Amino acid sequence: MNPETSQLMASARHFTLQLSSTPRGARLARLLAVEQLRSWGLEGVTEAAGQLVAELANNAVTHGHVPGRDFRLRVIAAGAALRIEVTDTRGDRVPLAGGHSPTAESGRGLLVVDALARSWGVSSGPAPQKTVWVELPLP
Repeated sequence: MNPETSQLMASARHFTLQLSSTPRGARLARLLAVEQLRSWGLEGVTEAAGQLVAELANNAVTHGHVPGRDFRLRVIAAGAALRIEVTDTRGDRVPLAGGHSPTAESGRGLLVVDALARSWGVSSGPAPQKTVWVELPLP
């Protein structure tokens, strides 16, 4: 690890939770993430971040649920960016960028993600997991 990477990791703030893959777990993810951001003094991004956590956690519960398996929420504030990651155990069900329509039965939440996030994507693995992540600029 070079000195720049080491310094960046030392200044980054991390928050990780494992939650039940239930509607209650999704609600708790949003509430606890917003409270953590407030404790870090990042009130300027709590509304957008809360909406993004709610959408990603709800998607994990709705589309990434495997009975008996939890999902993981990770929030990282580093430099000028806030990164939110939600990991579930359905790596075979991946949201598609641009593959949603306002008139579709599902997928409209990705419109919210597109509108609020600076960028977002999906990372695979380790099997059978996938992680959906979003990034927001920090003020």
